[in-house]
Amino acid sequence: ATIREDHQFRIRSRPEGAQEKFDKLARSAWHFYRGTALLFYRDIAGTDGHLPVVLVIGDAHPENFGVMPNEDGAPFFGVNDFDEAAFAPFSWELKRASVGFYLAMREVGRSRKKARKAVKAFLDGYFDGLLEFARSDREKWHEFRLDNSPPLIRELLKSSRDDREEFLAELVDLKRSVFRPSDEIVPHSKYVEDFQGIIDRYRSSNRIPETRRTGHFRVKDVAIKKGSGTASLGLDRYFVLIDGPSDNNDDDIVLELKQTRRSALDGLVPEPGNGRKHGPDDADEPAGRIVSSHSIHLVGGDPYYGQTEIDDQSFLVRERSPCKNDFDIDDLSYSEFKCYADICGRTLSIAHARCDGDTGLMEGDAEKKILASVHRPLFIGDMIRFAEATAKRICRDFKGYQRDHAAGAFDFTHTAS
Repeated sequence: ATIREDHQFRIRSRPEGAQEKFDKLARSAWHFYRGTALLFYRDIAGTDGHLPVVLVIGDAHPENFGVMPNEDGAPFFGVNDFDEAAFAPFSWELKRASVGFYLAMREVGRSRKKARKAVKAFLDGYFDGLLEFARSDREKWHEFRLDNSPPLIRELLKSSRDDREEFLAELVDLKRSVFRPSDEIVPHSKYVEDFQGIIDRYRSSNRIPETRRTGHFRVKDVAIKKGSGTASLGLDRYFVLIDGPSDNNDDDIVLELKQTRRSALDGLVPEPGNGRKHGPDDADEPAGRIVSSHSIHLVGGDPYYGQTEIDDQSFLVRERSPCKNDFDIDDLSYSEFKCYADICGRTLSIAHARCDGDTGLMEGDAEKKILASVHRPLFIGDMIRFAEATAKRICRDFKGYQRDHAAGAFDFTHTAS
C-alpha cells in the first residue's frame, strides 16, 4: 500500500513510466531499497527526536556519491542527489546510508562480516570528518578535488576530465545542433520556442552567475530523456541544448530538466527542535527545496543548478556535464569498497557540518552538536546492528513485493487506459 501511495502521481500522469520503475524494483533487493525511500522512513518515523537536526540529503547511499562540476567547471567528488532533502535528525541519514552500504556488500556476494566492516568504515569516516571540522571549521571551503583527494577518488577524478566535444558528440549532431535519437533520447524539436520561454524564466528567477560559461541561453534543441535513475523513474525529464560560450557548437551546454516531488521524509520527521531555523523562502517548492540543499551542502556546485515550472509542475534544472562520473560498485574489490565507504562518510560529514551558523540553518556548530550527542563506539555498534536487521527486513519485503509484482498487483499500464 505504501509503494502504491508513493507513486499515485506517476501512475496517473505517466503509467508507462511508473510501470518501468515497478519492474525495476522487482529485479533485486538493492533496486527495491533504492526505490522505496518512503517505506524505509515510515519504519523509523518519529524516532531520534532528541538528536540534533540537520538538513539531510535524505537518500545517501553508495550510488549517490560521485563526480560533478563545481562553479568553475572543475570536477570534484561529493554527494550528488538531493531529491529527498529535508530537515531531520542526522541519525536518519546515517541509518539510510548504513543500510545501503550493508546491502551493497551483500548484493555482490560479500559475507555479513565484511558488510558490517564496510558500514563501520563509512561511520568512522563520518565521525573522523566531523572531528576534523570541529577543530578547524574547514567545511566552509573543503571539497575533494584532484589535488587533495585519496588515491581511489583521484583516479576517478582523472577519468572524469572528458573532452566536452567528445561528450556532446555522443548526444548531439554537432553539425546540425540537434539531439541524436536513441532508445533513451527522443527529440522534441518542435517545442524549442516553448522551452526558450521556460529557460528564460529559469534564468531570470534563479541566481545564475554571469560568467563566461553561463552567459548564453539560446535554446537550440529539446529532447525527452527516458530511463534515468531508480527512485525518479516515471517522472518527466528533458534535455535542453543551449548555446555555449563561443560561436562554435563544440562547447554547447546540455541542461537537464527533471520533474520533482515532495521528499519521502515529508510529514514523518519528529517535531522541529535543537536550534533548527526555517529553511529558505523557496524551499516549500519541491525543486526549491532541492536547490537550497545543493547550495548548502556543497561548497561551490553546479552554477546552472536551479528550478523552474512546466505546466504548473516543479522542475529541477542542472547541467548534464561531461565530467559527471561515479564508481560501479560491482567493480570495487573489498578493500577498495571499504576505502570508498570511508571517503563517502567523510564527504557526508562535510554536508552535515555545513548545516549550522555558517549557512544560517542553526545556532552554533553542527559538527560539535552531533559529536556531543552520542557516545561514538556505542552509536556505531547500534548503527551496524540496525543496518543488518533492516537489510534482512528489506530482503523479506522485497520477496513479498516480487510475489505481488508477478501476480500483477503493480501492472497499471492496462488499468490506466
